[in-house]
Amino acid sequence: MSNSILTIDMITRKALEILENNLVLTRTVNRQYDDSFAVEGAKIGSTLRIRLPDRALVTDGAALQVQDDNEQYTTLTVSSQKHIGVNFTTAELTMQLDDFAERVLKPRISQLASSIDADVANSFKYIGNSVGTPGTTPATSLVLLQAQQKLNENAAVMSPRYATVNPAANAALIEGMKGLFNPVSAISKQFKNGVFGEGILGYDELNMSQSIKQFTTGSRAGTVTVNATVTTEGSTTVVLTGLTTTTIKAGDVFTIANVYAVNPQTRESTGSLYQFVALADVTASTTASVTVPAMYSASQALATVDALPVSGAAVTFLGAASTQYPQNLIYHRDAITFATADLLLPQGVDMASRQVHNGISLRVVRQYDINNDRLPCRIDVLYGYSVIRPQMAVRLWG
Repeated sequence: MSNSILTIDMITRKALEILENNLVLTRTVNRQYDDSFAVEGAKIGSTLRIRLPDRALVTDGAALQVQDDNEQYTTLTVSSQKHIGVNFTTAELTMQLDDFAERVLKPRISQLASSIDADVANSFKYIGNSVGTPGTTPATSLVLLQAQQKLNENAAVMSPRYATVNPAANAALIEGMKGLFNPVSAISKQFKNGVFGEGILGYDELNMSQSIKQFTTGSRAGTVTVNATVTTEGSTTVVLTGLTTTTIKAGDVFTIANVYAVNPQTRESTGSLYQFVALADVTASTTASVTVPAMYSASQALATVDALPVSGAAVTFLGAASTQYPQNLIYHRDAITFATADLLLPQGVDMASRQVHNGISLRVVRQYDINNDRLPCRIDVLYGYSVIRPQMAVRLWG
């Protein structure tokens, strides 16, 4: 079969197909807001305000008790532009599309996909719910079931739920679960491909990604307690004292004595201490004001804890100080959202094309460099992500 000249649209469509096929974590999160950014020439910094579901208290008796709306919002900002550069010649444009993709596009696009996944994997910094033993690679079905327990206690919808783990956890879990009540087809896929099948332990997919992040905890040390009782509903600050080394990193997880998580539907204690997550780095001496997700007691419609922290309550951090741990992610699709935007198609260049599929917008631009007699090409994606419902996600520590 004779080759025909590849067009820029053909190249862009193929590049987008390769990108989609190489995404793991990003492919399984919520992308319903993509259309909101589908405007030509979108700019870095474009922001969408997302309304979260309303919550209210159930009251007893025949008398009507009207409640104000509890309007909650979060934002999704398109703030990341990633590209990868490649030189391809006019001779390569005469190749068959599959050959061109194999030789020219795949080696580069797979790196772009991994970089995007690695960015979205930073979602762990906004998630407090944690399972697993820091320093121990998860290797049993128990940790996956404990993650399901966390999601259930936080009233997450049963489906779709996903787990994305690093290569070490993937290998250990497959070995540890190879004979556990799995259907023959799932066992066969695990044996042949070294990956999990679908529909295992209540997860729509169990995926492996090399882009799962490593998190280095802060150097926090000392006998840490709460410095002052939290008295304001919706407060986002906890002041800690007793620190001898006071670096707390965004993503550090800690519990406070006698502060238990509540089910958002029943507002009753789950029996597990609420896992706070630091949302920003803190460096201070002795005392530290730590920014955390908004706290509401059980009497409030937006309840997160059974009681607000009190002065003198003991604080326990998860994991050892200044230690690196993998942060595998388990989540309902709607916990994290991802959106891409349509980049401007420049004029006066050799070739330019933009294609959109399944909400992902990708642009390819090529120009002739007369000074060096070269044809540099760039492949760009402009995107943003946000953890809009962190209670519907869990960190699986390794």
